[in-house]
Amino acid sequence: MSRQLISSGSTFEHEIGYSRAVVEGNWILVSGTTGFDYSNMTISDDLLEQAEQCFKNIDSALKQAGASMKDVVRVTYVFPNAEDFQKCWPIMRKYLGDVRPSAMMLAAGLSDPRMKIEIQVTAYRNSEA
Repeated sequence: MSRQLISSGSTFEHEIGYSRAVVEGNWILVSGTTGFDYSNMTISDDLLEQAEQCFKNIDSALKQAGASMKDVVRVTYVFPNAEDFQKCWPIMRKYLGDVRPSAMMLAAGLSDPRMKIEIQVTAYRNSEA
């Protein structure tokens, strides 16, 4: 199976030179995804709205790859402010609570001060999918 590159239409992908996701065989690697609504390149000021949008963006990439959130095996969360991590737990649980992938949280600066969260996932499509 050849490599498949998935785009969200984000201007960042073109400007920086990356894909929203890369599919290699059954593996799907979704790039760090922020709370931007890529259809109009806007971002909410609200942390929880950004977290929700991150998961919507990730879900869209996974669907384009023939997968879903159920296929996520690893997730990495990045917050500029570590205190914000716990505030997002209900949204994380909404999307991944039944899946329970391996997880990691980092506190680090993000490339745009408007960004309050970034999420990266790795998924594995069942070969029967």
